[in-house]
Amino acid sequence: MTVLVTGGAGFIGSNFIFHMLDAHPDYRIVCVDKLTYAGNLSTLESVMDDPNFRFCKLDICDREGVDELFAEEKPDIVVNFAAESHVDRSIENPEIFLQTNIVGTSVMMDAARKYGVKRYHQVSTDEVYGDLPLDRPDLFFTETTPIHTSSPYSSSKAGADLLVLAYHRTYGLPVTISRCSNNYGPYHFPEKLIPLMIANALADKPLPVYGKGENVRDWLYVEDHCKAIDLIIHNGRVGEVYNVGGHNEMANIDIVKLICKELGKPESLITYVTDRKGHDMRYAIDPTKIHNELGWLPETKFADGIKKTIKWYLENEKWWKDIISGEYQNYYEKMYGNR
Repeated sequence: MTVLVTGGAGFIGSNFIFHMLDAHPDYRIVCVDKLTYAGNLSTLESVMDDPNFRFCKLDICDREGVDELFAEEKPDIVVNFAAESHVDRSIENPEIFLQTNIVGTSVMMDAARKYGVKRYHQVSTDEVYGDLPLDRPDLFFTETTPIHTSSPYSSSKAGADLLVLAYHRTYGLPVTISRCSNNYGPYHFPEKLIPLMIANALADKPLPVYGKGENVRDWLYVEDHCKAIDLIIHNGRVGEVYNVGGHNEMANIDIVKLICKELGKPESLITYVTDRKGHDMRYAIDPTKIHNELGWLPETKFADGIKKTIKWYLENEKWWKDIISGEYQNYYEKMYGNR
């Protein structure tokens, strides 16, 4: 079985590759990544020499390059993580999000159709549902919640989801979609909330918190998410959407305070900054469908997961310090410049 993973040098994609190589030692894993600012080849250093793994630097919008790769590898399964995903960046420059997240998805699906892929899986986000009010803790996103996007990022992901479902209905492409809540864990890019707060706290730098930090997110440990996708691509029903949530709702300010406590840093480092435009208040996922159909449940409680995550960042300072310095972007040249 050959599984083609796009965006595999990013946070969730790389963790998925580690999971698949471990859980399915007889599978061949082909990783495609453009290596933009969020793709870090050094993340995959431990598997680069694995005989069942191949890395290919490629933009998923490159139709000719994608076609050549499919012709060569003939993947059985495609899992599309490749996406521009940072909301703040989408507010500054929406066009690149539309290009990668929508056009790139169509290029991948056209190749999947042409070469008879058995399953095309689109990794999406709970942000396509918009947000929920803070004063209604009884409300959750289900797979039938209407799409109601707030940012260019979430709109581009929603557009991709609709395109995936249209390819299923129009062309019979065997697709599945997963919509996950906020992930956290090893190899999380340092501009995101949890790793940013860890890195800044360790350096005794200000901890910037949007607004009053009241925004609530449902946090999912990345390993639990990878296990869910593994189940969906093998056993999920074609044409279906599955919500993947952690049942770990936390306000942003509480997470920042928890990180301060774990690292022995004063809360006086917390600095409140002007809120993000259109900032969603609360995300919360109801994962009943994936539990009932596939038996999946999140295994990692936030209190345990955040400790494991902080420990990983403490033990892997070079990885994130290279990113902060920009040094990581030279890794590809070091690895491949003379090849």
